[in-house]
Amino acid sequence: MQSPSTKIKAIIAIILLIIIAAVIYKVTEKEPELPKMTVQEKKARFKSLIVPAVDTVYAELMTRYQKVKATVDAGGTNDDIEALKVEYKASNNEELLMALKPHPKSIAIAQAAMESSWATSRFFNVAYNIFGVWSFDEDEPRVAALKKRGDKTIWVKKYDSIEAAVYDYYRTLGRSSAFAEFRQTRMETEDPFVLVTKLDKYSEKGALYGEELTSIIKFNKFDQYDTK
Repeated sequence: MQSPSTKIKAIIAIILLIIIAAVIYKVTEKEPELPKMTVQEKKARFKSLIVPAVDTVYAELMTRYQKVKATVDAGGTNDDIEALKVEYKASNNEELLMALKPHPKSIAIAQAAMESSWATSRFFNVAYNIFGVWSFDEDEPRVAALKKRGDKTIWVKKYDSIEAAVYDYYRTLGRSSAFAEFRQTRMETEDPFVLVTKLDKYSEKGALYGEELTSIIKFNKFDQYDTK
């Protein structure tokens, strides 16, 4: 008959084995790989995933913008509007409207294509992160990049759905001080080819980023979605 101490040691050994097995599984577990696709198949898949999500979010944001604008133009306000001012860091009604007005869908779709490698990137596959949005909050859902910058781990946000990622992208461009000029220009024109020139701060590529977005929009005729 085993002594109590022997039984405890056996239980501990079993627990340790379970933990080690779980760690090994986590380390060796492979993320699902996409099947090989032609360029045409990859783009068709991308459009089927991203365009409906952008359509949905854009429609919701435009409805909100028009509702807020009607109230503001009539000289009114309400608790929702005041809360939006706080969320979007707007000090007055003009800044709030600039923040809330959604920019053309063609830009969002083109950025999604570029940032997610046409919805084939690891960040998209494991986190629905279409736009390469980084995370600086350890308490929010996020995943680590496989490569570090020096000794620094890079984290990106993890979303529950494509729509959530699109909404957060529009929200980021609506409230970040880096895109103040973009928002101002957005109130003056709906031309995507003008607006993309104001996204130089979105990428380390600077002005080249806008040029690449222009090429993607034109080549893939993404501006057709701006009239739908």
